[in-house]
Amino acid sequence: MTIQQPVRSQPVQSLVRSMPAQVTVTPSRRITVLGAGHIGTTIATMLSGAGHTVMIADASEAQLALVRGKRLKRACIDAADRGALLRHLKDQDIVVSALPYTLNRGIAQAAVETDTHYFDLTEDVATTAFIRTLASSAPVALMPQCGLAPGFICVLGAEMARRFERPHSLSMRVGALPRYPTNALRYNVTWSIDGLINEYCNPCEIIHAGQITRVPALDGLENVLIDGVAYEAFNTSGGLGTLTETLAGQVDDMSYKTLRYPGHAEIMKLLLQGLALAEDRPTLRRILERAAPFTPNDVVIIFVTGIGERRGRMEEDSIILRYESTAEFGAIQLTTAAGCVAMIELFLTGRLPARGFLKQEDARLEDFLGTSAGQLLVRHARGSDPN
Repeated sequence: MTIQQPVRSQPVQSLVRSMPAQVTVTPSRRITVLGAGHIGTTIATMLSGAGHTVMIADASEAQLALVRGKRLKRACIDAADRGALLRHLKDQDIVVSALPYTLNRGIAQAAVETDTHYFDLTEDVATTAFIRTLASSAPVALMPQCGLAPGFICVLGAEMARRFERPHSLSMRVGALPRYPTNALRYNVTWSIDGLINEYCNPCEIIHAGQITRVPALDGLENVLIDGVAYEAFNTSGGLGTLTETLAGQVDDMSYKTLRYPGHAEIMKLLLQGLALAEDRPTLRRILERAAPFTPNDVVIIFVTGIGERRGRMEEDSIILRYESTAEFGAIQLTTAAGCVAMIELFLTGRLPARGFLKQEDARLEDFLGTSAGQLLVRHARGSDPN
């Protein structure tokens, strides 16, 4: 399918019909952020700025040395060292994992054993399923899949569904891209390379004819024109989190696709399918590290469209947002970190359940944007929400 009509973002005034009169204030807590990379450091900085006592931890002393922020405490902890992790978490209120998804099962187990609430950024479906099972009898809250996609996009998707008396279809398109593409892939890694590979290799959940269906990653190629810039979109894994389960039977069709500059999908199909690197992820990782190195000059595009019955007729509605890197934040840093911190703020103010497995779509958009982190997303957005 090809989206024929071009879409254009406008300076955003509000993402919802009515914004809260003031930002929600959260009580101070002891919080550990595991992972001192770009996004973990941004999460820690935001939480510290909100008045929490924040420890940022990493297995690398060199990585910790790069962390700035006088209020941040630092600790060299290997999250794979179960004993060290348990000792550290026993006097913490919340732990946030900004580490590769492969470590999250052990971290979540340690959180439950030490009565520590748990949040992470994972897009991995199997890891989320494990954490969900763990949460069924846990005395604390466990909320995986915070961030952008899954995360913020799930809140936007649920909001779009609520705008219709009877939603028929929802499409969610998200791209984290270099502002100035220069290589053959027309892509630079701006977040976790392991997460990127996971999205490109694993099956993708959609809703078709009201039922949850799995489709292959990199399929479903379509063309999109936003603000005069051409993009392609294709299926990737994990971006909807639990939203497919939540909306199955309520919406006829729903899909999530990743936005890239044209030509990217064809090259990735050659690597993953033609050269069978989907079965050799370490080699694929080394190739992408060389071919698509990290860049701080990035842009995030969010495009949510709904079609459904409203006011006695079929209508279409869209939310289009654009975030660009600034001197303060990279675009993916801002959107991912703010998505996570907003959920922590909502949890601490009683807007989310106090224990068990928490879904991203449990949060209402107006509450999400009423947090201090949500307000950052509003202030930094260029976008359009005509309603």
